[in-house]
Amino acid sequence: MSKFRFQTIDWSKIPRTEHPGETGTSFWNTLQLEGLRIRRVEYSPGYLADHWCQKGHIVHCLEGEFESEMENGERFILTKNMTYIVSDNFSSHRSYSKEGVKLLIIDGDFLKTE
Repeated sequence: MSKFRFQTIDWSKIPRTEHPGETGTSFWNTLQLEGLRIRRVEYSPGYLADHWCQKGHIVHCLEGEFESEMENGERFILTKNMTYIVSDNFSSHRSYSKEGVKLLIIDGDFLKTE
């Protein structure tokens, strides 16, 4: 595992990128380090991801509410101060947010299963 020196993150200085969903848009501020990606993500109202994701994540809800839908039909609602974690290839999931949400998402090599 990589070692990181102490550092702070000023999200306002990290470029914001736009990612259209099936409906709505997600906006990402992404910090990429060796083997680790940290993102501040915002989903617009009505956002639905345009794909099923099998990547592992730690997802923490900072503001608002969203639904994580599993390809098998299960659904989980996460609200402010809730978190989910999943390793790579352990589920097919996608996100939906009716009113919009702000998230902190962490993923990287430590979530790989192979």
